[in-house]
Amino acid sequence: MGKKVTVVGAGFYGSTTAQRLAEYDIFETVVLTDIIEGKPAGLALDLNQSRAIEGYETKVIGASTGPNGEGYEAIEGSDVVVVTAGLPRKPGMSRMDLLEVNAKIVRQVAENIAKYAPNAVVIVVSNPVDEMTALAQLATQFPKNRVFGQAGVLDTARFTNFIAEELNVPVKSVKALTLGSHGDTMVPVPSRCTVDGKPLSELLPADKIEELVVRTRNGGAEVVALLKTGSAYYAPSAAAARMAKAVAEDSGVVMPVCAWVDGEYGISGVYLGVEAELGAQGIKKVVEDKLTDTELAGLKEAAEAVRAKQADVAGL
Repeated sequence: MGKKVTVVGAGFYGSTTAQRLAEYDIFETVVLTDIIEGKPAGLALDLNQSRAIEGYETKVIGASTGPNGEGYEAIEGSDVVVVTAGLPRKPGMSRMDLLEVNAKIVRQVAENIAKYAPNAVVIVVSNPVDEMTALAQLATQFPKNRVFGQAGVLDTARFTNFIAEELNVPVKSVKALTLGSHGDTMVPVPSRCTVDGKPLSELLPADKIEELVVRTRNGGAEVVALLKTGSAYYAPSAAAARMAKAVAEDSGVVMPVCAWVDGEYGISGVYLGVEAELGAQGIKKVVEDKLTDTELAGLKEAAEAVRAKQADVAGL
């Protein structure tokens, strides 16, 4: 114990992430911050009152933050900071439509993290996540291994769920993987997908796999279109919380995340969805595994698409 984790942004995504982190009962403190006066404190009070029922001791603290960094002292000494701040998508919007508005928010948050929690590992989930991760690293000036983004864990979970439903099997019997970017250049990796150890390609025809791949790629938009207001948060918060847990426990677990790639797969100098080993210092190492030629081509294409956009964020 003694560990402290902060979640920036107390919307549905942030508050659900804080709830999951508290219920793990591995942190001494979870701090939830937001720009709305009173909201994080109210949520913290509510979460703390559930402790006796759910049986965890982690204390949740809510802090409202101001435009000039007021209130950020509450995050001091955090081991991990999860950044969920920013606007969610509306129906018909792409993640890219959020680029400029969320860049301003993420830059300000990152500067305050650097000031008050200079040793933290930062997990970015604000959209568009590949670009916001790059921006957070630039704004904090933290080593690149200490700043990474959440995408692949969520996309892989969506892909896994769709495969399990299609074949009517338990989700735990499905192993799936998605790499690339969180969005149009997502690269689901069917060659690494198995059901009870059997290759997915032996169980489903290629066109059906492609259908599930497309549904995975549009997984977030499908939820947004149904909700009409706001975007997904149960599966996204589960993914972000698991990543924060892996860092806090220095577990060395391998997950698909948005990490700085420097030579792996013949790709350099870009934040991209790849598998990586997570630990107390963030990304311990990027894990390179076998891909088919098509999958590798897709990954390289994703890298170039993201690289072009990441070059833009430096000026935002």
